[in-house]
Parts: sequence; C-alpha cells; structure tokens
Amino acid sequence: MQTLPVSGMPDDHAFSEQAREAIYHAIFSRRDVRSQFLSKAVDDEVLSRILTAAHFAPSVGFMQPWNFLLVKSDDVKLRVQQAYRSANAEALTMFECDKRNTYQQLKLEGIREAPIGICITCDRERTGSVVLGRTHMKTMDLYSSVCAVQNLWLAARAEGLGVGWVSIFHEHELQAALGIPAHIVPIAYLCVGYVSHFYPKPELESKGWLPRLPIEELVYVDQWGQTDGSLPLMRYLKRDQQRAQEIAHRAGGQCSKAEKSS
Repeated sequence: MQTLPVSGMPDDHAFSEQAREAIYHAIFSRRDVRSQFLSKAVDDEVLSRILTAAHFAPSVGFMQPWNFLLVKSDDVKLRVQQAYRSANAEALTMFECDKRNTYQQLKLEGIREAPIGICITCDRERTGSVVLGRTHMKTMDLYSSVCAVQNLWLAARAEGLGVGWVSIFHEHELQAALGIPAHIVPIAYLCVGYVSHFYPKPELESKGWLPRLPIEELVYVDQWGQTDGSLPLMRYLKRDQQRAQEIAHRAGGQCSKAEKSS
C-alpha cells in the first residue's frame, strides 16, 4: 500500500512506516455509510475496542463529557427512524430546484439496516460549571465529544466496520426516542456495522452534491486570507491531496473485489 511520503531526519517519536501507512489508510478510506450495511452482528470484542478508542479522545479540562448509548432494539431503532423522517421531510423543503431533486434521491440513513446504533452525547455539567480550558470558549466540551466520534469512526474503519452519522433530527425528538435527559446534548447518532463495500469517494462527492475543495485554497499564512503560492508547502499540499485520493480509490476497489470474491 502506498502512503504519503515522509522526508527529513528520523524522529524518535514517529511511528514505524507500517503504522503510519495504516493510520493514513484509515483516514483516507473512511466513509459515511448509508446503504451498504450487512446483517452480520458486531462482536462485543470489536465493539469494546472502538468504544475504548472513542473514550481515549482528547477532552477540554479532561472532563470526558461523553456517554455512549447503544441501540440494538428494533423498536427503539424504529422510533429513531421516525424522528429522522419527520425532520427529513422538513429538510427537503429547504432546498430548491435541482438540489431538491438530488436530495430526494439520496439515502441519508441506515438506522434500521445497521446492526447497532451508537448515540454519542455530551454532559456539559459533568465536572461543574467552571472547566479548565472552557472558561472562555464554552463550546469546547461539545468539540471534545466530536473528537470521540472521530476516534470511533477511524477505529471502526480499521476494524472493517462502516459508520454513518445521521444528523437530520430535531434534538428534542431524538432525546425523546432514546430517553436522553434534557440537559444531555446528543452529538451524533451513528449507524454501525459491517458493509458490502466502501466507496472510493464520499458518496455525496460521487453523486455530484459537492466537490472536494482544493486544500491549497484553504490554507492561509499568518493572517486570514493571506496566501503564498510560492511556498513549497503549497506544492506538497496539491501532491498529497492527489495521492490521498489515489489511496482511497484503491482501497475502495480492493474492498469491492474482496466482497465479490467472498
């Protein structure tokens, strides 16, 4: 497997080349899964590993504001899906013309197809009202819970699991469906399970919803909006984004072939 090149002097704290490759592979081939879930159950040992990875995410003031609510019951999944459908019907009316037609054709959830749902939450009162690092940026606890989501997502990809983040809910309806107290913030409802394949590109990119933005246009130097196209960094960014896309494309193709031959 080809990964991004690493140049310069060795670093005593750097991972081995194989470990680096595995991390970049997980990052570049991670996908938001909606329609490829298999009925195969997720083993508790695997589930434990990805939940532990989530729990080891960074958090502001080390407050660890998350909980992990596992959804296995068909009845509860149905209530969650009904909350999604209510919000999704409203969302459809917010888009115009071609976007509305495209939106209507997209499958945006796998709530009942996925063997398990995981709702990651944030308890903003867990360690009291004054939290180290949250004294001025009050949303840092929410961002901490999002870090837990990303840790779980990458660990799941490494385990061969697909994850789909469903975000089209009225917060109070999702809380009601899952019995979540009013002061607990639901951050992410994740559909988790084994899948038939992973797409080489994000599904929304493949279906023309939006393209991936060129990374070199998103990097500023010293001041907002200030760029310098002559910097070697800009050439590296172009090169590495292209190579990342190639790695993801090959990973998607390999997964598809493996599934077909099994």
